[in-house]
Amino acid sequence: MNDLLLPLGQVAAIGGAVAIGPLLWWRQRSRTGTPAGRLRALTLLTLFLTFDLIVFGALTRLTDSGLGCPDWPGCYSAASPLGAHHHIAAAQAAMPTGPVTHGKAWIEMLHRYLASGVGLLILVMAVLSWKLARSARARHEPAPSPWLPTLTLAWVCVQGAFGALTVTMKLFPAIVTLHLLFGLGLLMLLAWQHEAYRPQPLAVRPALRLAVAAVLVLTLLQVALGGWVSTNYAVLACDEFPTCHGGQWWPHLDFAQGFQLWRELGQRADGGYLGFEALAAIHMAHRLGALVVFAAVIALAWALRAPAPGWAKALLAAAGWQLASGLSNVVLDWPIIAALAHTAGAAVLLGLLTTLLARLQRAHP
Repeated sequence: MNDLLLPLGQVAAIGGAVAIGPLLWWRQRSRTGTPAGRLRALTLLTLFLTFDLIVFGALTRLTDSGLGCPDWPGCYSAASPLGAHHHIAAAQAAMPTGPVTHGKAWIEMLHRYLASGVGLLILVMAVLSWKLARSARARHEPAPSPWLPTLTLAWVCVQGAFGALTVTMKLFPAIVTLHLLFGLGLLMLLAWQHEAYRPQPLAVRPALRLAVAAVLVLTLLQVALGGWVSTNYAVLACDEFPTCHGGQWWPHLDFAQGFQLWRELGQRADGGYLGFEALAAIHMAHRLGALVVFAAVIALAWALRAPAPGWAKALLAAAGWQLASGLSNVVLDWPIIAALAHTAGAAVLLGLLTTLLARLQRAHP
């Protein structure tokens, strides 16, 4: 038990040190604001750092650093790679291009430190939201519900649990994909929460509100497909565009094997190796989904051009970014910068749609 609790406490302490800087900056910048305004500023800061965490998590995955420290929460039971120097050196000497190297260990642990810092910020937000609600109730004034920050706190704890499972289950594709989705869900919760502290209602027809919700759901499904592509390393299964491989528009695809969710990385459910046809099926499903989502975002932007032209332009820019970065992954052989840009674009698109939906919901309770 001490092998778990001691590094857990040490990593949490380092995460606390990471959070001190943003907290001091927030306290200095918002000391003259109202309690609700200060809480909104903290939410926005946490939202920004959560976006950074998502992108850094993508970097961890793309550099094959997910097992840079093959245990959890520490690195060979140490708080940092410095304390695990001999273990890492031995693993790297045995397998120089393997999952454990000094560089990969630092990337993995920096990701954990940043995640701990974000968790602490969310804890502070939850505590302050309850204090705000209690003081507002004493003055018989309205205040945003503290239950959404509380849900956000519970959500980030579940996200941390999936982070642990990502390591202990050796990059199990379904777990890694859920870890990504929970991270993006955290971003969406914070975006919605940020709107609650200073409502900016936007009046539109109820049908348009429903359209925004539908596009948000479609985008989430597409992001899940993208996560499945990334966690199965299926990006280059189709290395051409618009064709897939060898000039084929529709090669032989094995959707049954590709979308068996509960299996080891690179393996079928029966233990055999996952074939090219399965990887190509995963890739093509994501490519077709991209066409549907891109068309849906274009249609939504067209519908928003009169009531909310700024939002229409923002959605078009995000969709264009995703199209360009996604194509770059294929035609440029998956450079890290393009892959990171694609993950960042997905987070931005989800954040935009969530914020827009929150404003429309407030316009029509």
